[in-house]
Amino acid sequence: MGPYDLHIFVCTNSRDPEHPRGSCGRSGSADLLVAFKEAMSPVRDRVRFRINQAGCLNFCEHGPVVALYPENIWYRVKSRQDVKQIVDRHLHQGQPVPELQIPEAILRPFEV
Repeated sequence: MGPYDLHIFVCTNSRDPEHPRGSCGRSGSADLLVAFKEAMSPVRDRVRFRINQAGCLNFCEHGPVVALYPENIWYRVKSRQDVKQIVDRHLHQGQPVPELQIPEAILRPFEV
């Protein structure tokens, strides 16, 4: 077992504003990273977790993108309210938030 039970990766990659795919960094993901850290702070003594800023997670058009591991659940997070829902519903109650999840069809476009 590793040192953490949960990893939260928040894409903060920024591209040129003219880039056709956009970027999570230019969509406010740095603030969302802070929001996750604030929301998770009260449980630091009960849950072994790490919140990391990530480079491009390759789903720029759907961002800002957040990936939770080991569950391998990917979210499109647009606001601090979305962060609150993920922390309250998914991380505290164990219920993923389907309306914020990036659909499996988008995450697995090249199935063999």
